[in-house]
Amino acid sequence: MTSFFGNLNPDTAEELEQLSRLVYELRENRNTVLETHGAADEAALLQLIQTGAVAEHPAYENYLAARILADTRDTAREMLAERLKEVA
Repeated sequence: MTSFFGNLNPDTAEELEQLSRLVYELRENRNTVLETHGAADEAALLQLIQTGAVAEHPAYENYLAARILADTRDTAREMLAERLKEVA
């Protein structure tokens, strides 16, 4: 089996690996924040806050954190996809 990274120069391979790791870590951290309140996603957490099922603080701060993590992950995924197009 041919290694995907074997055909790339070391700097490009390292950049792709770092972006991939960042996407993974952002996803996992978002999941951890949401799991704290038993929510599947940001909308579910906001609903829990609005209905009073969870205390507003720190749940709202966690909601904001989850949104930021998701938005940042989306940006990193876009960057990774663009870089992959460039090297393909």
